[in-house]
Parts: sequence; structure tokens; C-alpha cells
Amino acid sequence: MDESPRNDFVRVDQDFELSLRPTRFADYVGQDKVRERLELFVAAAKGRGDVLDHVLLSGPPGLGKTTLAHILGEQMEVNVKTTSGPVIDKAGDLAGLLTGLEKGDILFIDEIHRIPRAVEEYLYSAMEDFVIDILIDQGPNARSVRLNLPRFTLVGATTRMGLLTAPFRSRFGMSNRLDYYSHEDLKKIITRSARILNVDVDEPGALEIAARSRGTPRIANNLLRWVRDYAQVKADNRINKEIADRALTMLDIDQYGLDEMDKRLLETILLKFSGGPVGLGSLAVSVGEEAGTIEEVYEPYLIQEGYMKRTPQGRVVTPLCYERFGVKPPANMQRELL
Repeated sequence: MDESPRNDFVRVDQDFELSLRPTRFADYVGQDKVRERLELFVAAAKGRGDVLDHVLLSGPPGLGKTTLAHILGEQMEVNVKTTSGPVIDKAGDLAGLLTGLEKGDILFIDEIHRIPRAVEEYLYSAMEDFVIDILIDQGPNARSVRLNLPRFTLVGATTRMGLLTAPFRSRFGMSNRLDYYSHEDLKKIITRSARILNVDVDEPGALEIAARSRGTPRIANNLLRWVRDYAQVKADNRINKEIADRALTMLDIDQYGLDEMDKRLLETILLKFSGGPVGLGSLAVSVGEEAGTIEEVYEPYLIQEGYMKRTPQGRVVTPLCYERFGVKPPANMQRELL
């Protein structure tokens, strides 16, 4: 009986996210260079009446990789079949996905770096020659069956580009990396999302949410949803700078976009380990979080914003971190600043 409500919540979240996703390049905000390249890529393929070449999208979570894959399908006027790397457990799973495609269709694989190596190798011939060889049976009765595939487009999304093998990466016709968004671009996204959600938000209010969104549209939309709820109950459904600040402070998200775990990580390095260096394992134990989660979820933003850095000896905080937390930096760092 517990599963039904939980599934309903997941479905509501997915519907919310999909409703805010742009479906055309014209509505896609930010990532200007990537958007221009993909627009040209699509225009050239459509002009030739050809199938779009394979595309690899990389970058931190929540920056719009899935959205871009669906925009490509919309602009090319083809179907998009979506799956994820961990789901494709064996070659038969992959064969089932590929044989179900029609000419020109897009197969979007999220977290493509998590496809097992043995399965990944089946994709080589599928991407280059549009055939896949499947081994039927085992032992003396084993035989290879070649399946011809329609010309399709593989769009892969990954948060960890380095885990993809070189032969796999080289088979993508175009590779694009998405970077964190500026506050101005996030403000535009929030304003558009608020319009879709029928929420009244002024420019300073949208900018306040944008400044605390860690450069990530997905987080911006999630925060907007919370601020919307707060404004609905306490501010007559109107969002301004003060309402946004009060709502996000209630979530323990400060004016710099640092949440509770961010501050715990930085304070741990700063106070428990005297500013570092500290190994990832020790840091994970100290804050009670998985090392992989720290490395993939929290560190990229903190490093990008200049609060900490990785060194061969371990993680260390920067002068900016000392300044933000009101702690006097050590003498050697003060000399460096001078």
C-alpha cells in the first residue's frame, strides 16, 4: 500500500518537469553555442533529407541534456525512445530497443556511461553500419544472427564523460558539453516557468531564485515550485524578492545558493581539518555522506564557485570560503593574498 502514493508523487514530479521543458530551440534558454551548433546540425540534415548523426551530450545533472534530446526529436519530426544506461543489462535488451525503431528515430540513452562494456561493444556496429550481431544459444549450438537496423540517431547523455571509452566516444558525430547557467539565463527560465504555472513573479524575485539555483535549471524550477507554494499560502500568490528570500531561507538555502550539506562540507574542512587537505574518504565519513555523492553532486558547484579545490593531497578550502564563514585564514594564506 506504500508504493501507490510514492508512484503518484514520482508521476506528479515528472509531469511538472515535462510541462516546463521547452520543445523548440527558440524557447531554449542558455547554452548558446551548443544550441546554435545543434540548430545548424538539424537544418543541414533536414535539408539533405538525411538522418541526424549521433550526438553526445555531457555535463553536470539538470542542465538540459534530456530536454535537448527531445527538442532534436521535435525539430527532426521523429519519435524519441528514452532509456538509461543501467536498464540495458544485456545485448538482448539493446536489440529489443534498436529493432523497435523506425528510420530517423532517436534513441536517447541517459547516463550512457553506465552501459556494461559487453553491451557497449554491440553499439559499435549499430552506430556505424546499422547492424547488430546477436549470439543465439550457447555451446555447440551457438550461432550468430545479424539483424539489420533502420538508420537511427543515438543521443547519449552523460555526467561523467571520462568513463566513456575512446572507441565509443569517437563514434558520435557531434559532442557537446553543457556548462552551468548564468543568473541572467536562469532568471529568464524562471520567468517562463512562472508564466506556465500562472504565478506572478517580478524581476527581482526571479533573480533572487536564480542566484540560489546553483547554475542549474532543474534546481531553479524546483525552487520556483517551493516559492510558489510559499507565496500561495503567505503572499497572495505573488513572488517578489522578499518573498523569495523568506521562502528559500526556510529551505536553508542562503543568498549564495549554498544549502545545508554544502555548508556542512565546507565547515568540516574549515574547522575539523583546519582548511585541509583532507581525503575524500575522511570527508565522507565526517559528514555522513557517500563519497561518490560528494564528488558528483556537491563538489562540482563548490569548486566552480571557488569555495574549495582538489589537490593531490586532498580537498582544501579557498580564501573565499574563509571570508564567507567569517573565519580568519591562516598566516600563509594571508601572505598569499597580500
